[in-house]
Amino acid sequence: MAQKGPLYMGFDLSTQQLKAIVVDSNLKLTQEAKVDFDADLGKYGIEKGVITNPAEGEVFAPPAMWLDAVNLVLDRLAEAGIDFGQVMGLSGAGMQHGTVFWSKKAETLMVNLDAGKSLSEQLKDALAHDMSPNWQDSSTQKQCDAFDAELGSADKLAELTGSAAHHRFSGPQIMRYRTKYPSKYDQTARISLVSSFLASVFLGKIAPIDIGDVTGMNMWDVHRGRWNDQLVALAAGGKDQVEELKHKLGDVPEDGGAGFGMVNNYFATRYGFNPECIICPFTGDNPSTILALPLRASDAMVSLGTSTTFLMSTPEYKPDPAYHFMNHPCTPGLYMFMLCYKNGGLARENIRDQINKSGNNWDAFNDTAMATSPLSQKKDSDDMRLGLYFPMHETVPNLPAGQWRMAFNAETNDLQDVPNDFVPDDARNIIESQMLSLRLRSQKLVHSEKDPATGQQLPPQPRRVYLVGGGSANPVIANICAEVLGSVEGIYKLDIGGNACALGAAYKAVWGCERKQGQTFEDLIGSRWDESKFVEKIADGYRKGTFERYGEAVRGFDLMEKEALKREGRLR
Repeated sequence: MAQKGPLYMGFDLSTQQLKAIVVDSNLKLTQEAKVDFDADLGKYGIEKGVITNPAEGEVFAPPAMWLDAVNLVLDRLAEAGIDFGQVMGLSGAGMQHGTVFWSKKAETLMVNLDAGKSLSEQLKDALAHDMSPNWQDSSTQKQCDAFDAELGSADKLAELTGSAAHHRFSGPQIMRYRTKYPSKYDQTARISLVSSFLASVFLGKIAPIDIGDVTGMNMWDVHRGRWNDQLVALAAGGKDQVEELKHKLGDVPEDGGAGFGMVNNYFATRYGFNPECIICPFTGDNPSTILALPLRASDAMVSLGTSTTFLMSTPEYKPDPAYHFMNHPCTPGLYMFMLCYKNGGLARENIRDQINKSGNNWDAFNDTAMATSPLSQKKDSDDMRLGLYFPMHETVPNLPAGQWRMAFNAETNDLQDVPNDFVPDDARNIIESQMLSLRLRSQKLVHSEKDPATGQQLPPQPRRVYLVGGGSANPVIANICAEVLGSVEGIYKLDIGGNACALGAAYKAVWGCERKQGQTFEDLIGSRWDESKFVEKIADGYRKGTFERYGEAVRGFDLMEKEALKREGRLR
């Protein structure tokens, strides 16, 4: 039976895939399709979606490949029977920080596209540079050092922009592009992020950068809501070049839902899109993820995959070089707090494998973790056993691959080394370590609330904690997460498949097109979102006594990190 009523599309352009989903006004998923770059577009010479130049630490991808992916994913949706004529709005998400460099011919070419030809064959000359730096790129250490120093310190840069300098961020990347490819920089008319690049393709002209995604560039003044001239000058090569680079970057609208215009006629002619389909702002993949829940203030989302990502939507702006604060993509006055760890699932698997000796079953790991008392304390007067477990170089904190194990006395604040060899207690201690790091860095953002069941005033902690990713299926991880992080209403498993970013984008399109005057994203989407289809409570939250004990452990964990940094010569 044909779908009736308006439809909305969400796209997710990630490192290895382009996904597209379709929802109706009630947020019901009606269709989806994807393109896998390695499997479908291997002609571009990519591996896992990218091309690498290890000698310089470069990781990049060809935007022409993404253009081919747009045609291919829409072809697949057409084959599945979608009626594009019912699509009234679309939005998207792009991997954050990647930059695309448009030529002076770009907009002329986009507005004159021939619907009988592919995008890539017509937009070759629309790009000033045929590659886009990927978020995995690490070629910009020199530029990052300059950005951290420009305002006096990494702390001051974080205070102004929401983050210290990072290799992948667009400011350092643009600075390097200008010096490595000066003639291409001169031919660059406009600069997009991956998100606004994709929006531009559908719009048929250069789309503005999104108000959430712009805060992943190291050049946006979060407080004043504008480009910072001093940082733009650094990237541009001098004060006299500021206006030129600001023109390349363009203005950034404050309203994350206001449409940019109607879909390019190319898509109306080739695929049958409604000519009045509205192109809403496209945002970054992480901001879009928090829209898929939709995450409310004081809720936390923990992604337990190969890496670990912690997201919170919060009205508090308390930046630090160790993490990121970004504008909420839809709601003024809210920020997205983000922590990204390289060492997550792999670190847990290393301990699991030492317990198992062979095989990858989690049963022995789980049994061992549950048989170990919190912090390995057999009685309250025992020292707390703490550890850092980093199979890879970690950025939070900035430590090389290695392991550190210490004992902390909460009465005296003494910290002592313990043997650094594996013991079975590591099964619990590694989960505690990862959760203590999250609690340490998010503790300024949570507030005291009343227990909804008893009315008791609880210590500051998240309202809810949502777990996603492979580790969320492990009940022991969920239980220890609850013990360490607490949560007023409990720990929940969020299951929205692998489409979180695309779903968030589709919801953004629904909100942008159907909102009433003054209606927030949270109000509109929250009223239509059926929690029962996606969310399952898997553990109680706050445990009196245990939560407070881990609060003392946070103190020792902080001291342990600083001691490890000091020994490695990396203490700020």
